[in-house]
Amino acid sequence: MHKITISLILLLAYQNASAERIKDLASVAGVRTNQLVGYGVVTGLTKTGDNTSKFIPQSLVSMMGHMGLTLPSGTDPKTKNSAFVSVSADLPPFAKPGQKIDVTVSSIGDAKSLRGGSLLMSPLRGADGKIYAVAQGNLIVNGLSAAGLDGSKVTVNNPLVGRIPGGATVEQSVPTSFDQPGDLVFNLNTNDFTTANSMAAAINKTLGSETAKALDGGSVVVASPANVTQRVSFVSVIENIEVTPDAAPAKVIVNSRTGTVIINNKVRIQSAAVSHGSLTVTISENPQVSQPNALSNGTTTVTPQSDVSVKEDKNRMFVFNAGVSLDEIVDAVNAVGAGPSDLVAILEALKSAGAMQAELIVI
Repeated sequence: MHKITISLILLLAYQNASAERIKDLASVAGVRTNQLVGYGVVTGLTKTGDNTSKFIPQSLVSMMGHMGLTLPSGTDPKTKNSAFVSVSADLPPFAKPGQKIDVTVSSIGDAKSLRGGSLLMSPLRGADGKIYAVAQGNLIVNGLSAAGLDGSKVTVNNPLVGRIPGGATVEQSVPTSFDQPGDLVFNLNTNDFTTANSMAAAINKTLGSETAKALDGGSVVVASPANVTQRVSFVSVIENIEVTPDAAPAKVIVNSRTGTVIINNKVRIQSAAVSHGSLTVTISENPQVSQPNALSNGTTTVTPQSDVSVKEDKNRMFVFNAGVSLDEIVDAVNAVGAGPSDLVAILEALKSAGAMQAELIVI
């Protein structure tokens, strides 16, 4: 009998929703991170860099030209100690020039490993094409790759991606709308009309009526001071107001690749009868070998022999009473020995029969 355990089915069964801070439920509109990307060269590799990539020669010639070094015409610099890489980073809101941010470095060419390499100065640009940071430093690579002369190879984690903590220096900040006069808008991380309404009510209870209004299921507008310094303390007060978010709608999520099933505690089953059974067919091959006697001039003969057996488990039927809870669903399925794949089939059948009032999502 297969038991449906937490490792197979993650039961999101929060019986009593707890109060959460607004800072954990929503964010201020316009206060966001910005993605930066750039390209550069990692040097200092122990012959694990690009081998046939055409990026490195072009990058080295261009870089040397900027440094005032001109290579003879027709020179094709080839080195396995360098690799052409992409450099990415997230620029947090309110980041000021001179502050440090982390960067991620990933190989683009055919390098074998970036372990032990150093990233040369690489400008990082935003979506508008402007340079907002410059990255440089030694890489931290958790992956490791080793190969033998006979072609055997061992790879641990990913040696082609590394990190540089504080590896980029911010050159210019991104303007935000926070210092502009006008109302502040808080966008919920998960859209829900009930939660938005509760959030506006909690703000009005703390700061006075008509301070906040829910625009829709995902946004709450709050009247705020025009002075920037006052707005900072004002948002600090709002962020720490506690709100009880509404429970998520009834959902059953099935991961078809891993067999994981997630059922939240709002799922309810109407009255239904379920029959569970399985048919197993087993085919075993047992070839028979016939060996001739000595000096008989005979040949060895192999005769195939197949054993086919069919086993059908006893069908078991159980009844779901109307409005059963999550625990009762799992107990009933466990009682008949159903595994994760059987549970998915039962849930799909209940949904098709109209006995399960929940959204069935297959990912």
